[in-house]
Amino acid sequence: MNTSNRRFPAEWEKQQGILLCFPHNDKDWPGKYEAIQWAFVEFIKKVATFEQVILVVADKNQQLKVTEMLETAHVELTKVSFVIHKTNRSWMRDSGPIIVKNGGKREALNFNFNGWAKYKNIQLDKHIPEKVSSFLKIPLTQVIYKGKPVIVEGGAIDSNGCGTLLTSEECLMHPTIQVRNPNFTKADYEAVFKEYLGITNVIWLGDGIEGDDTHGHIDDLCRFVNEDTIVTIVESDPNDTNYAPLQDNLKRLQNAKLENGKSPKIVQLPMPKRLDFDDLRLPASYANFLILNKCVLVPTFNDSNDRIALNILAECFPEREIIGISAVDFIWGFGTLHCLSQQIPE
Repeated sequence: MNTSNRRFPAEWEKQQGILLCFPHNDKDWPGKYEAIQWAFVEFIKKVATFEQVILVVADKNQQLKVTEMLETAHVELTKVSFVIHKTNRSWMRDSGPIIVKNGGKREALNFNFNGWAKYKNIQLDKHIPEKVSSFLKIPLTQVIYKGKPVIVEGGAIDSNGCGTLLTSEECLMHPTIQVRNPNFTKADYEAVFKEYLGITNVIWLGDGIEGDDTHGHIDDLCRFVNEDTIVTIVESDPNDTNYAPLQDNLKRLQNAKLENGKSPKIVQLPMPKRLDFDDLRLPASYANFLILNKCVLVPTFNDSNDRIALNILAECFPEREIIGISAVDFIWGFGTLHCLSQQIPE
């Protein structure tokens, strides 16, 4: 039973807007920073066609520069609101607040971002939940369990809005790599999800994809597309390192149950061909799509599977436009559309 009044809305529920942060840290995209800025303008333009963009910029100077770029690209400026706050990085899915419904009202949750338990320079990002919630005039709650702050990134969890949550063991349960909450058990996480997100049922996947800097985020693996349907990525090449873990995840989903005891419908989504840059494998995945009010933005990778993935998602979202956005530059920062954004439920 869900004892709290909180509920973690599904991403397809009505949104007020999307939180984005204009990139200013060229170290996140070495050698591609110029290209990334224009790719980001296109991303903003697409979101602004459908709803408000709440855009974090470092300072007044960046606001002026970005406004000029948006005007050049014919972005509807009335659809963009600026929040001035210097950040370390632009990954709003993880450093931004998670907004839930509490009774009839909205509440912002601060899940104590710590740089994915990997990066030290996070002092500026720590203040994003507070800045955004005060801009939106929504109360902010720090997530605490047994007297200690709990660390969970938005990219690590996905909700169907009815009480079921998807997450991965690699991200939350690994004993030695990027440990967010030392000594936490599954029962501890499930208690936190129940209290703060109103979650009564957790589906645990296993490992994430190779090259994922976050060590197993769910938004590169599988996503709810409606209350009882989950899309999950599969690798068709048995020799690829992603093949076995993604098959294991598929089996787990096939054996999983929803909060109502029924089995979810499972839709398989292909993987793009392996993408390498420098000596790194990049975590390219079609599961990193972003659901907007009347549209779904899908990362594409100049790959023959782009079309297949777009068609599969079009069948999953018959009421929404499906728009591919080239993510070949974005992925050099180890994430794409979903990682960079956070939806603000209405």
